[in-house]
Amino acid sequence: MPALILPLVDAATHWPERGALVGLDLGTKTIGVAVSDPDRRLATGVETIQRKQFKQDAARLLAIAAERKAAGFVLGLPINMDGSEGPRAQSTRAFARNLAGLTALPIGLWDERLSTAAVERELIGMDVSRAKRAEVIDEHAAIFILQGALDRLANLRTG
Repeated sequence: MPALILPLVDAATHWPERGALVGLDLGTKTIGVAVSDPDRRLATGVETIQRKQFKQDAARLLAIAAERKAAGFVLGLPINMDGSEGPRAQSTRAFARNLAGLTALPIGLWDERLSTAAVERELIGMDVSRAKRAEVIDEHAAIFILQGALDRLANLRTG
């Protein structure tokens, strides 16, 4: 049975209480990957996957999820500033549908507006060179996306 693809808050009801989440920042050339601890408090960068073919990309993501005993995925959904969904969001939803066909792990979609811009500003503030920023931006965006999702879920739990 394919995985469920739901907004983050709805997906969370299908994840067990504990277990890592894999956060993804989907770019056209790369996929930034971050993973949470089993208690879902802290997001940590794992790697940046150079996109090849979907099956190869998905195989690597599923291997990471298995290695970390993940309970689900958090996929950054690039929504426009006006709240509408453009071609990038449609592409992300298509990727989620294809990934869902290969796993039973529920996929939560999380609004990633401004994540890359925020990470870029942070890296510039740390005086990271342009070349180095290009290498790490997607992984750091995945951390930013996953940490935002973890914080939202923690706020829901505490009321």
